[in-house]
Order: sequence, then C-alpha cells, then structure tokens
Amino acid sequence: MATSMLKTVLTVVTTLGLVLLGSGPATAAPARSSDPVGIDVSWPQCGKTLPKQPAFAIVGVNNGLANTTNPCLASELAWANTAKSPAVTSQPRVALYVNTANPGLQGSWWPTSNTYGGTAVANPYGTCTSAAQDFKACSYMYGYAKAYDDANLRGVSNPASYLWWLDVETGNTWQSDKAANVADLEGMTAYFGSIGAPVGLYSTGLQWGQIAGSVPSSSPLAGLPSWLAGARSLSGAKSNCSLPGLTPRSIVAVTQYVSAGLDYDFACP
Repeated sequence: MATSMLKTVLTVVTTLGLVLLGSGPATAAPARSSDPVGIDVSWPQCGKTLPKQPAFAIVGVNNGLANTTNPCLASELAWANTAKSPAVTSQPRVALYVNTANPGLQGSWWPTSNTYGGTAVANPYGTCTSAAQDFKACSYMYGYAKAYDDANLRGVSNPASYLWWLDVETGNTWQSDKAANVADLEGMTAYFGSIGAPVGLYSTGLQWGQIAGSVPSSSPLAGLPSWLAGARSLSGAKSNCSLPGLTPRSIVAVTQYVSAGLDYDFACP
C-alpha cells in the first residue's frame, strides 16, 4: 500500500460532538414546551437519569468506535421510547446514530473482497483486494461492513424501521485521501439503503471538510439530510438551520446544542 494512502487524520478537534459530551448532570430540557427539542444519548450517559418525554430521541449504537457496541443500547432505546407520541416534529420519535471511520490497514480488520455477510456487493469502485489501486473499493466495503454489523450485530430490532445518522468526526481514524473516506460513507449508505432504512449525516462543516471535502453531486451522499453540531444554545441551534447542508442538495434537518452536559437537538422547520 502506498504510504500516502495510509496516512491518517490524527488531529482531534474539540467540538460539541456526540461522543465527546454528555457527562454532566441531567436536567429538564432548557427550552419552551413549544420548541421541537430532542435529546441524543450514547455510552457517556450509561447509568444516568435522563429527562423524560423529549420531542424526539436519537440513540448511539456504538461505544465510541465504529466496531464496538454501546453497552447501554437496550436501556437507552427503552428511554427513547418515552419520547412524545405521536411525533411532534418532522423528525421520527426515535432514530439511531453510528460512529464512522476509515482506518485502512491500521484497523483490526480490513476487507479483501467484495463479499460481506454472505452477500456479493455491487461495488462502484471495482474489486476490493489488497492492492493499493483498490483502496477506494476496500474503503467502500469497510463502510458497508460496519453498517451491516450495526444493523445486525449490535442488538437493534427491526433496523429498517429507523433513520440512521452517520456520525462523521475527526476524533475517529480517517485516511488523508478524502475520496476514500467518501467511498467509505457511501458503502455505509448503500447497506442501509439495501434494507430500506433512510440515512442522514452528522458533523460540523469544519470536520466534514477535513474528512470528506467537497462531495460530487453524483454521490449517493448528495441530498442526504444534515444534522449539524456546534451550537452552544437553543438560539444558536435555531440559527444554524440556515447554514448549508454537508453535501450538495442537502438540507439541514437537525441542529445540536449542549446544555448542562446533555446534547439537545432542534428539529429545523
């Protein structure tokens, strides 16, 4: 493998990221009852008392890394089902998010074929092998495999019934080849699409630019809804609804802000 293809993005940006926050005490949602405010939770909230009946809830499937399982997934999904019913926003009552990464040969596992989970995958980048020129093809298969694992091995019942957000942050391992990272995320999107599950993208504009850069309008990532982090208040989250989406034709559907150690989410009109 060419050295340039193996260089990873190691800079960790301190942001209002899903996996980096949420360790403080739980409080009531700091918003008017008329505001469509939801909450997202994952492994940092294990064992914590969470506010009941958010407008909607988003639960992390992984334990901070793309190849792990949130040990509190079952209990947090049970909490998420206290979200208001029927849904009071444009967002589903309960959605999921998954950590993403593209570790290349530095990972504990890396694909060497276009087959995973007993399925021969139609790979738009060609055949995945150990050859350097097939790196995008293998990145696509890695993303496909992680999505397969998230849907089938983490304990999620009826995975096709959820909206799946792809959490794209610099805190995880990525290649310096942005096109390979895009291929990885396209592979994840392809698997979820194969089971009929909708997909969205979570990041900040800065982190997305470092990892994926400008995505072609022909990419399957184009037009997917965006969930933007980075606000420090509800008013800031509302304002961020007017920002550009992460990919061409993408609309900002949800914005995130942090209060009292919890991640809150505003459903954009």
